Amino acid sequence: MKKVYIETYGCQMNVSDTEVIFSILGKEGYGRTESMDEADVILANTCSVRDNAEQRIWGRIEQFNLQKRHRKGVIVGIVGCMAERLKDKLLDTGKVDLVAGPDSYRTLPALLKEITPDHPGINVLLSHEETYADITPVRTDRNGVSAFISIMRGCNNVCSYCVVPYTRGAERSRDPHSIVREACDVFQKGYREVTLLGQNVDSYLWKSEQETVNFAELLRRVAAVNPLLRVRFSTSHPKDISDEVIETMASMPNICRHIHLPVQSGSTRMLEKMRRKYSREWYLERVAKIREVMPDCGLTTDVIAGFCSETEEDHRQTLSLMEEVGFDWAFMFQYSERPGTLAARNYPDDVPPEVKTRRLNEIIELQNRKGLESYRKDLGKRLTVLVEGPSKRNPDDLCGRASNNKMCVFPAGGHQVGDYVDVIVESCTSATLICSLA
Repeated sequence: MKKVYIETYGCQMNVSDTEVIFSILGKEGYGRTESMDEADVILANTCSVRDNAEQRIWGRIEQFNLQKRHRKGVIVGIVGCMAERLKDKLLDTGKVDLVAGPDSYRTLPALLKEITPDHPGINVLLSHEETYADITPVRTDRNGVSAFISIMRGCNNVCSYCVVPYTRGAERSRDPHSIVREACDVFQKGYREVTLLGQNVDSYLWKSEQETVNFAELLRRVAAVNPLLRVRFSTSHPKDISDEVIETMASMPNICRHIHLPVQSGSTRMLEKMRRKYSREWYLERVAKIREVMPDCGLTTDVIAGFCSETEEDHRQTLSLMEEVGFDWAFMFQYSERPGTLAARNYPDDVPPEVKTRRLNEIIELQNRKGLESYRKDLGKRLTVLVEGPSKRNPDDLCGRASNNKMCVFPAGGHQVGDYVDVIVESCTSATLICSLA
């Protein structure tokens, strides 16, 4: 049996895609391995959202090539967004035998069979239909508690800085019945949490002659699988998250009280230039609605520092929005121009690197303070935690996330992975709640 080793980079969507790839190859007789040294096929499932993600892959290709030199017949492949974007450049290295885009994974077995030293395998065609709805993923998580379920692929938003529409294609939603079946399957296998994945889950929409299912209805159906199955989702878009979704979350206790709501900038001028299709005021109204309906809901976000033409006033607007909202946590990045995007074609990347760095550091400093304030608000609260495994620092303790997505650490007390445990928050850091058993 030939063995496949896959390294996964980037977002949760790529983790889900890797599980699909293992399933497709497994049906053709390929076994999974976690050791590159014994693999016949070495794949990197890649991300192109930021330049540093791609730079890591170029370094890994050199390491993969050492395996080709030492072991005859090893195949090296790049799959995912970077394969879609840089197919010719990757093949020109002479070190890559296979490039396959996100919509071509069904063809991987055939591509692998066709590869010769003079004939690489390539398929980067984008699809308007592919959702892999009929594929049962091979779960790669280590804890057996949390599973990812992809509910849609692609994106129609075309934010000016973003490469995703060009690497993952147009938006298409997956049949809701297949999603519910997959949720039932993972629950029966012992999983106690699913995360529904999409570039913009709030725009999920399935239509047939018999029914129309939007994201709120899909949430209801998945949550109805079993009260013991927690439901999370990522990622929401501020322009699309509806009152119906917020109210559905509030109505079903097993839909987790956490929303990742990327803001990117606090300046309406910047948001318009980014083509985000909402204003600062709209974003703050959505936050107010969430907190009106679910006062205990966790909020996290994404922030970009130094987008094209960003002024000090634009930057101050971002800081003031972060101050006002008080996010639990944030992904924070300097803007890096991505070739082929609207911004790369139309706007000069004119904020000096040292200014980007200073602004990012100010954003990080503010978020660290606000994050600690947010965690301190949970002191004394009773929370229900789903046990994920032993604490990294103390194997006698367990860790897991509360409904609001905050990580909790607490004494094991005889509990096991997959249990629901009630805890009392005793103290905290800016990233962890330290708890006792309730």
